[in-house]
Amino acid sequence: MIINQTIGNLTENPTEKNIDYLDLEWFETTKRIQRKKTRNGVDVAIKFLKEGQRLREGDILFEDAEKVIAINVLETEAIVMVPGSLLEMGTVCYEIGNKHIPLFIQDDKVLLPFEMPMFRWLEASGFKPEKQSVKLLNLLKSNVEPHGHGSLGSTIFTKILKMAAPKDE
Repeated sequence: MIINQTIGNLTENPTEKNIDYLDLEWFETTKRIQRKKTRNGVDVAIKFLKEGQRLREGDILFEDAEKVIAINVLETEAIVMVPGSLLEMGTVCYEIGNKHIPLFIQDDKVLLPFEMPMFRWLEASGFKPEKQSVKLLNLLKSNVEPHGHGSLGSTIFTKILKMAAPKDE
């Protein structure tokens, strides 16, 4: 089955039909071309032609008389911070964004995919990061798309921090 666009979202279009979820990691939601299997084993090929198309939690990819295939974003380890003020919110978002690391804002919290060097840097900078397992759903739009491959080890900042980190990790 080839999918070129979503046809709705479960939030706006609740259904009584059987839902077969296509589980995606947070970084897979921005991939324009990918091939996956749903929980029930249905082969799905996603081929988005337009720039900037993203998959979101609950997006409906397919619907017939019996079933719906919809997106489920998997939980992942994340750094979660609750800024104490607008100044702290702006500062932490600027610093994280300046390192080209994907940033999420959800429920008045700042979230980013977990990596120990960034966690340590945030602690050393006076912030109060926490490590939690969450769904990263509200990716801030930027002119740089995330392109993680299971980790965020591709930024030069991360590589430098990893070289400086103690080897006990």
